[in-house]
Amino acid sequence: MLSQRTIETSVGFFLLAAILALIILAFKVSGMTSFFKREGYDVTAQFDDIGQLKIRGPVKIGGVTIGEVTNIMLDPKSYRATVTMRIDSHVNDIPVDSSASILTAGLLGDNYIAITPMYSQRYLMNGSEIEETHSAMILEKLIGQFLFKVGNDNKQPVNGASK
Repeated sequence: MLSQRTIETSVGFFLLAAILALIILAFKVSGMTSFFKREGYDVTAQFDDIGQLKIRGPVKIGGVTIGEVTNIMLDPKSYRATVTMRIDSHVNDIPVDSSASILTAGLLGDNYIAITPMYSQRYLMNGSEIEETHSAMILEKLIGQFLFKVGNDNKQPVNGASK
């Protein structure tokens, strides 16, 4: 029969292992860790407006996540946002003439980058840049443009009469 001290020690080790596993799980799920660095290659793209795109935002092709945003910075010469993406190493056949768009998940969801592959026989590799980009659609800008257009349409003369 095991002594009381041996049982208490084994239960203590079990609890420590369980707590450590929960901490690792919490970091893994939240994406707030660099313990599990993704294997892949870095690709950059420049956008006029990135909206609410954030670091660790997903990069998708056809709705399937293939990477994440690793860095966002402002180009001091062109004043465009330069976004660096880490693409998973198993996705190594994205054509160089592909385009990148910033889309919104749902009406008010988070932004992500959608890559639309094209037809070149050359593929993106570490350090490549996606040339064709489409900036984020900002809901506030769209509403403002709509209201401006509606306001100007109401000022048009009716039946050719002048004001």
